[in-house]
Amino acid sequence: MNALVPLVVAIPLLGAAVTLALGRRRRQQIAVSVFALTAVAVISAVLLLLVDRDGPAVVHVGGWQAPWGIVLVVDRLSAIMLLVSALMLLGVLIFAVGQGIIDGDRETPVSIFHPTYLVLAAGLFDAFVAGDLFNLYVGFEMLLSASYVLLTLGGTGARIRAGITYIVVSLMASLLFLSAVALLYGATGTVTMALLSDRIADLPPDVQLILGLLLLLAFCVKAAVFPLSFWLPDSYPTAPAPVTAVFAGLLTKVGIYAIIRTQTLLFPDSRLSVPLLVAALLTLTIGIFGALAQADIKRLLSFTLVSHIGYMIFGIALGTPAALGATIYYVIHHITVQTTLFLAAGLIERIGGTTSLSRLGGLLKAAPLVAVLFFIGALNLGGIPPFSGFIGKVALFQAGVAADDPLVWVLIAAGAATSLLTLYALARAWNMAFWRSRTEARDYESPMFDALQEDPHDEGTVKTRTVSPLMTTATAAMLALTVCLTVFAGPLFELTSRAAADIEAPSTYIDAVFPNGAP
Repeated sequence: MNALVPLVVAIPLLGAAVTLALGRRRRQQIAVSVFALTAVAVISAVLLLLVDRDGPAVVHVGGWQAPWGIVLVVDRLSAIMLLVSALMLLGVLIFAVGQGIIDGDRETPVSIFHPTYLVLAAGLFDAFVAGDLFNLYVGFEMLLSASYVLLTLGGTGARIRAGITYIVVSLMASLLFLSAVALLYGATGTVTMALLSDRIADLPPDVQLILGLLLLLAFCVKAAVFPLSFWLPDSYPTAPAPVTAVFAGLLTKVGIYAIIRTQTLLFPDSRLSVPLLVAALLTLTIGIFGALAQADIKRLLSFTLVSHIGYMIFGIALGTPAALGATIYYVIHHITVQTTLFLAAGLIERIGGTTSLSRLGGLLKAAPLVAVLFFIGALNLGGIPPFSGFIGKVALFQAGVAADDPLVWVLIAAGAATSLLTLYALARAWNMAFWRSRTEARDYESPMFDALQEDPHDEGTVKTRTVSPLMTTATAAMLALTVCLTVFAGPLFELTSRAAADIEAPSTYIDAVFPNGAP
């Protein structure tokens, strides 16, 4: 089992090197990329089955034992994130291939896209299996370096401007993260998380608080937690549709994963639960109010992305096994649903020629399948029963009720209101884009649109493009996966509950890394 762990990082890196060497040989590059991500998905599924049965898998790279060497650890949480991420990356890759067949790779040049995409995947997987903070930092930097390239594909002015903002914010977050790693090493003499869990407890409480706060701030920027989420709505919508879908579905969840891992393993007695609850409340409310003010579908979805991060922070702040289990389930739900909706938005942009609600109309007749895809995804994100969004929110609210805290009750009310407002915002978008006719769209005048914000980079043009069957198939497959989260909610919740029990009692993780006791 342990031999499989390094492969989840090595295979995408090797695939990136091969696709780079293949240059502009489109078919060969596609074959290598699909094979690499399929292999990682299969390995991740096997790892999930094995670690769920036998406990965490640990690899000491190069034979160097921790804390002197690099350690890779896969427990239930890591395996879940690996499998979901690999499936999402594979689905989006198929969408991108379909788009490239139609457009001739103007949006995603094959000589750049495939190697960079696989480096991004390797960075994601490395972050999920990292057993020490510096390797986690390396994983972050790998995926961020690749994301800089993917964000600016095509070289348009809007993408370059958005890329600059994204790069500056990401570099500041990375600087915070690296500073925290340096301070932790100076205070404890190690960056291995299993050993840090033991040594941090010996530090003075104020020092623990400062170190925990530094790490939390760095990860909150990456997870787009309010007020550190200002960069996201302007950065994501400008990228090509496949890139936007990956960013929206996965990149913020790496920050959430890092918060879960460090807060439960390194700072289990942290005094930051109340600030996290406040941040969750503000993220929920400010994010959804921002979504309601948007006249562009991609920006609307970007603000709902920010808003729903608040649910995950809420569960992390509660910190109980029930809350953490519900949070992990909600992370899985949000990755799949948000990716699906952004892919559907990419289809809308091609068929309707724009994502501006003021100019869209008549798409129900022109693209009934896309209408169904977006509609079901919207219902799921809005939390309509029996979909996974409803199941995840109810589980979080139940965990909150058990806490019996007035602030938690406020958050439950805000969460319920956010769910309804999400449904309203998405239903309005669906009605304007699909239900009304194109004639109504041209003649429609309403004071509402005067108050809504268009995409500042929107040039006001309408340019329709052909949709490849492969693009629609990939989006439908992603939607089918979201439905599976509902159909198999029972077994999946049992799995996430076991993962939550592991991270709530980190002795299993520590004993796997140091079976003979920490040095």
